[in-house]
Amino acid sequence: MTGGTLRTMASTRSLRALDWLNFFVANVQTGFGPFIASYLASHKWTQGEIGLALSVGTISAMVSQVPGGAAVDALRNKKAAAAWAIIAIILSATLLAVSPTVIPVMAAEVFHGFASCMLTPAMAALALMLVGRQNLGDRLGRNARWASIGSAVAAGLMGLCGEYVSPRAVFWLTAALALPALVALAMIEYDRRSSGASLAASRAPKPAAPPAGEPRETILDLLRDKRMLAFAACVVLFHLSNAAMLNLAAGEVTAGMGDNVQLVIAACIIVPQAIVALMSPWVGRTAQRWGRRPVLILGFSALPVRALLFAAVGNPYFLVPVQMLDGLSAAVFGVMLPLIAADVAGGKGRYNLCIGLFGLSAGIGATLSTTVAGFVADHFGNTVSFMGLAAAGALAVLLVWLAMPETRDAMEEEKAGDVAI
Repeated sequence: MTGGTLRTMASTRSLRALDWLNFFVANVQTGFGPFIASYLASHKWTQGEIGLALSVGTISAMVSQVPGGAAVDALRNKKAAAAWAIIAIILSATLLAVSPTVIPVMAAEVFHGFASCMLTPAMAALALMLVGRQNLGDRLGRNARWASIGSAVAAGLMGLCGEYVSPRAVFWLTAALALPALVALAMIEYDRRSSGASLAASRAPKPAAPPAGEPRETILDLLRDKRMLAFAACVVLFHLSNAAMLNLAAGEVTAGMGDNVQLVIAACIIVPQAIVALMSPWVGRTAQRWGRRPVLILGFSALPVRALLFAAVGNPYFLVPVQMLDGLSAAVFGVMLPLIAADVAGGKGRYNLCIGLFGLSAGIGATLSTTVAGFVADHFGNTVSFMGLAAAGALAVLLVWLAMPETRDAMEEEKAGDVAI
């Protein structure tokens, strides 16, 4: 068997392992969404207290996003960074399962926030190393498809566990699902001898690092990039509108329904994930053909519509079809964030740092969203809170329309290139 054949087989195995890694990591992360809000609401936590607890996690992620991205840039062993993050998430799920009291819940949110800020850029780095920049849009669409399938499967399993076993069982299941994620991670192979090496390098050879003597871009260089600043502002507004929306609805459903609460919440997760699985490859391909801005406008426009429907809908079972709009937004955002990061900083050795900066922006928006929405809901009602989230979503659409430049041009200028990550 030739060396080229062996490399092709290794590449194929690694890409399939990356599919399964996305699937199982999404399994795990599903447990840290609306199930936490429902779990805490069932233990008599108020919306404001739930919002504060969720904000602790987003603040932890916000604080560690930039150093986490920079660390992944500096590390040759991206798998080790991902492995430690998954182990920390197992610990977080275990703490939640042990006790729904203040200290374990806050500790779990802190561990999960720090772990997620390493896991997201590490997985994006693995994808870029395996396929190269030219194929990144398609690969990110595939990643999002497997992640959405994983989220849907996990939501169904967790909904059944929460309904027929106990809400606490959701978090034991979350911890258990992290183990096959570690197995899939171990099966990924790539060349660590060169920090920018890709298994696709033989198809598109080019130096994987900046030219000799040219330093990598610093964080100050990135902060001067108008494309990075504009998209970071869009990310803040996106999460300001989106982060609290389903959690607020989940708390309302828990308070207003007697039976089938966990199943309704599970359905609210499964339906958008099915949309993400169907749309993500199309999003990746379309962003390569049309550019980034048209796709962003499409996905962001679903935010204010969804918030207004949540404000108007009284029947909890109608929340499930409304969540189809979440699938559209999630498909677009999940593919576009790492793709725009590659456009802005991928060729400069700062891909993961840029993802960290966008993650910091997401953390700012999400922290404000969960805290403010919970406070407004407690004092003025859920309808007013949803109207505020709709306004933030509308501002996000306007910002993309008026201020976000097209970033695909940077990638077109480097068509043949792999990048340093």
